[in-house]
Amino acid sequence: MMVLIKLLLAHIIGDFFLQPEKWVKEKEKKKLKSNKLYFHVLIHIILTSVFLWDASLWPIILTIGITHFIIDATKLSIQKKKTRRLLFFIDQILHIAVIFCCYYIFIENTFSLNNIVTEFNLLLLACLLFLTIPTSIIMKTIFLKWNISELTKNNESLEDAGKYIGILERVLVFIFIIVGHWEAVGFLITAKSVFRFGDLKESKHRQLTEYILIGTLISFGIAIFTGLIFNSLI
Repeated sequence: MMVLIKLLLAHIIGDFFLQPEKWVKEKEKKKLKSNKLYFHVLIHIILTSVFLWDASLWPIILTIGITHFIIDATKLSIQKKKTRRLLFFIDQILHIAVIFCCYYIFIENTFSLNNIVTEFNLLLLACLLFLTIPTSIIMKTIFLKWNISELTKNNESLEDAGKYIGILERVLVFIFIIVGHWEAVGFLITAKSVFRFGDLKESKHRQLTEYILIGTLISFGIAIFTGLIFNSLI
């Protein structure tokens, strides 16, 4: 496990602490012609070597260095302004996946899908997925009864901010429940109420107040119900 921690630490330092913003901009501009891309990969190789400090682990160092270059080069080659955010997360997921694969192939040698595809993990994944887009669609369908766009017409906000806030709050409530911290759920409800109080006070709009209250109660209710089902099944 110590080797895995060292590999993850080397990645975090190399990708986020030792990669200046000007390097990122130059790579995006010049792509494969940018020497900063090769410096960046070299830094990862050096960091991995220093953290592991074991010549017998050279296959890990070589694999991480080569795959890091391939992943970054591919991202730079296909990246567009609209896909920049998506490719960033895909890039990080691939790097982390390579690290885990290297650890289990060269160190642990105990990797098995049976250790991942368990009833607990599948049920957890199903609950978390349900609390994201499916629940958002359910809530949107419920509110079709009212003309929500008319209520929020003059209420400026970030695009899709409400959807993401709802997803995050439901996931947090679900996690608090399955780990047995109901007091944290109460704290989250209180915190949201404090932030929402200013909006409701300024709007002086009863219908908007009712819409926010109903939405909050439904969102928290679904998350709580999902958490209780998960606990009962586990």
